[in-house]
Amino acid sequence: MTSSSEYGSHSWELLVTVDHQSEEVQKEFLLRVTGDLHIGGVMLKLVENIELSQDWSDYALWWEQKKCWLLKTHWTLDKCGVQADAKLFFTTQHKMLRLRLPNMKTVRLKVSFSSVVFKAVSDICKILNIRRSEELSLLKQSEDALKKKKKKEKNTKEPVTEDILNLCDSPVSSGLSGSPGLYSKTMTPVYDPISGTPASSTITWFSDSPLTEQNCSILALSHPNCSPETLAEMYQPRTLADKAKLNAGWLDSSRSLMEQGILEDDQLLLRFKYYTFFDLNPKYDAVRINQIYEQARWAILLEEIDCTEEEMLIFAALQYHVSKLSLSSEAQDFTSESEVDEVEAALSNLEVTLEGGNTSNILEDITDIPKLADNLRLVRLWRRPRKLSLKAIKPYWFVFKDTSVSYFKNKESAQGEPIEKLNLKGCEVVPDVNVAAKKFGIKLLIPVADGMNEVYLRCENENQYARWMAACVLASKGKTMADSSYHPEVHKILSFLKMKNWTMSPQAVSDPESIDMKPECFVSLRYTKKYKPKQLAARILEAHQNVLQMTLVEAKLRFIQAWQSLPEFGLSYYIVRFKGSKKDDVLGVSYNRLIRIDIATGDPITTWRFSNMKQWNVNWEIRQVAIEFDQNVSIAFTCLSADCKIIHEYIGGYIFLSTRSKDQNETLDEELFHKLTGGQE
Repeated sequence: MTSSSEYGSHSWELLVTVDHQSEEVQKEFLLRVTGDLHIGGVMLKLVENIELSQDWSDYALWWEQKKCWLLKTHWTLDKCGVQADAKLFFTTQHKMLRLRLPNMKTVRLKVSFSSVVFKAVSDICKILNIRRSEELSLLKQSEDALKKKKKKEKNTKEPVTEDILNLCDSPVSSGLSGSPGLYSKTMTPVYDPISGTPASSTITWFSDSPLTEQNCSILALSHPNCSPETLAEMYQPRTLADKAKLNAGWLDSSRSLMEQGILEDDQLLLRFKYYTFFDLNPKYDAVRINQIYEQARWAILLEEIDCTEEEMLIFAALQYHVSKLSLSSEAQDFTSESEVDEVEAALSNLEVTLEGGNTSNILEDITDIPKLADNLRLVRLWRRPRKLSLKAIKPYWFVFKDTSVSYFKNKESAQGEPIEKLNLKGCEVVPDVNVAAKKFGIKLLIPVADGMNEVYLRCENENQYARWMAACVLASKGKTMADSSYHPEVHKILSFLKMKNWTMSPQAVSDPESIDMKPECFVSLRYTKKYKPKQLAARILEAHQNVLQMTLVEAKLRFIQAWQSLPEFGLSYYIVRFKGSKKDDVLGVSYNRLIRIDIATGDPITTWRFSNMKQWNVNWEIRQVAIEFDQNVSIAFTCLSADCKIIHEYIGGYIFLSTRSKDQNETLDEELFHKLTGGQE
């Protein structure tokens, strides 16, 4: 019986549905409550009414109409705004989720559906033993990719069974805090730098986790490539607009999975969202390095990023080498200090390609900035809307000093005024190289008031090209050749050119290896249509001669380096409409800049560097992003291919990642991340 006092004027009935598996116990409950009852009190009253004995500690209240969790248990119903028309759902906070990793393997694990995505990804990375979780996020598959998948399933007579790695017994995925050892510098499992498997002395650290030695190998080793038929069935973007669709599905890092409509056992993609791979270390990062390599590999194979034929063959040769070593039992049985040193040297080169912090403690004498002076050939193009003018190729004497290039009629006139001085700060630098044809060009896209000036520099040889290319890359970032990253950049460019420089060997064509190679697995469909398998195999084996001596991890790192050398590396595309413009453009978001691109031609129109940004904000009512740069430059645009919150988060995320330092411990300032990316919707 209920006393009449409980039916006071301030009490009312609240409908709560309980998510449990028992068929015999009722699921809907009407609770008599008052507005000053706190959420914890509602949960207590509910559990007392349920005739089911079980652990309710992971349960919380979900408000269906408002799409939000009621997690602040000390708040009252009045403070939360809950009234009699509310429908509450009492459900678990941790639910099963299927994640497709960059290596296209699917894992199934329990994830918090009530934590913000930033925290959920951090917990996922602890399970998978991937450091620097801030570089990754969760992505919904694009509609076009889903349509292609459904079409494939419809055309397949046999049911498609997906090979899923089940990690649902993880202590983290069960709602418990993850082992701190996974992020501890002293307790992080140490990996064999060649095979990528945990060293025997540290494998015991996985004993309380589903990430056993076998599972770890699945994540840390590259596995046999898919067939050309499978590749053909996968979604491949053809235009910039298609590429923009790939980036439309990033989840909001400041909201939970449940708030964004993700349901239990849904499938999401776990991907590296931010292309600033910080503090890579083969001793601790076997899984991370392999997943970055795999994301790069699939981006090449599916033509999500463009590369030349020569570059495609290098990527194919490195994939073939990694594939061979991954399948070789010999590669998993030994290790040596010299090979670790080689990998660490490659890593130091890799790190300086992105602005992730200093990799050298050497203090350069900044009062004595080096300069370059050489005979180069110049091609000038002026790009204007609907107009392109060209000047002939002419040799000049060039001088590179600070972040500017000056050119003179000849060496003798270099003491006087230059014909022109080009400031490269903020420009786009694009390689224009064909090693076989001895073509070593540098394309510079220099922003001006009404377009982009295109300048081509032609170098005589590899060494000259490497020095000038490295100087141009640094100058575009506002750095001079006095910077400690200049010489590693030169070395990186030379090593990449060396990989491209292979000789035609007749025996490679008849090599027995080429019979079983399946070369179509290592290149995009464009090249399988262009060449016969035997021709492809011969060319890949020729390129393979230059990478033959590399260890497994070194080959993966070289692949990542080569990927980073591509002009389009790190660009995420969005279709936008700039304020005052009558047509759509593409906006490329990178780790250090924004690029406005002509949607029809793909040509860059203007570049804006984050280093010159003063502030940015979003008008949430009209969904417009406004950015203010130095020298009174302001831009504003609305995003047409995705929610403007995604671009806002990209900009804030890259600025957040630029604050990381090796001197800091690995604890992230989550509050700062949300301050930079969360917005005020």
